Amino acid sequence: MAETDYYKMLGVNKNASKNDIKKAYRKLAMKYHPDQTKGDKSAEEKFKKISEAYAVLSDAEKRKQYDTFGSAGFQQRYSQEDIFRGSDFDSILNELFGGSGRFGGGGSGMRFSFGGGSPFDGYQQQQQAPSKGSDLVYELPLTLKEAATGTQKTVSFQHQGRSEKITVKIPRGMISGKKLRIGGKGEPSPYGGPSGDLYIKAKVLGDPVYDVRGHDLYINRDIKLSEAILGSNISVPTLDGKTLSLKIPPGSKHKTKMRLPGHGLPHMDGKGQGDLYVRIHVHIPKELSKKQKDLIGQLADAGL
Repeated sequence: MAETDYYKMLGVNKNASKNDIKKAYRKLAMKYHPDQTKGDKSAEEKFKKISEAYAVLSDAEKRKQYDTFGSAGFQQRYSQEDIFRGSDFDSILNELFGGSGRFGGGGSGMRFSFGGGSPFDGYQQQQQAPSKGSDLVYELPLTLKEAATGTQKTVSFQHQGRSEKITVKIPRGMISGKKLRIGGKGEPSPYGGPSGDLYIKAKVLGDPVYDVRGHDLYINRDIKLSEAILGSNISVPTLDGKTLSLKIPPGSKHKTKMRLPGHGLPHMDGKGQGDLYVRIHVHIPKELSKKQKDLIGQLADAGL
């Protein structure tokens, strides 16, 4: 899937302020709004795209997620409805086109359809359809192995006053914070509209062997003082049950961090994996035998 560059769509750089982003959108909205282009389908598509870009970049949290994970990762976290929720299109378009400028403005009275649950819900001459109900979020605990390999889970939740169970397929790489959307299983609409959605949000549990940071794994390995000085080879277990040999170079310091690329958690989109980091802990014994003390003394005499 090609990356979507929201900054390029609005013609701003990545350091643009919120005010710069709003100015850029106002200028483009005036040019591509359907009341200005009168049936030009390419302009309509352009208006949809710049509006989506503005909805993301004008919201600090959405912009942070987009900057961090790119468009592909961002789309996994946000539905179209999530993207447009809370955006200030009304005020901007009303400023440009007057009180009738809401999502169609002028004399058309039309509303744009962005698809996938955006607030531009279809061409219509009447009032906006009743709003949908609230979404529900279910936090699903997963073991590290389940997050790595994928699994199936039965989820019990309350829906419209009764208990329901559904079986959910958890894909590989569903790390903490990732969400799956199940349409229509949220709260009912108080105004007769469709029900909200249910979001299954992953929470990866602690693991006795690995620390998890996003898609990367961290493991601690102890080595002897002599191994740190002279160098050594150590065994490192991987999440898929393999054992890797890691070369410790001579003179390695305590808390040295070494990277084993591609041995972390897989990405949900199937494109690559995180890395495995080995943190080297040099063991300093608290007590020494007489022979060890003598040897250390000889090293000290030799200037080490």
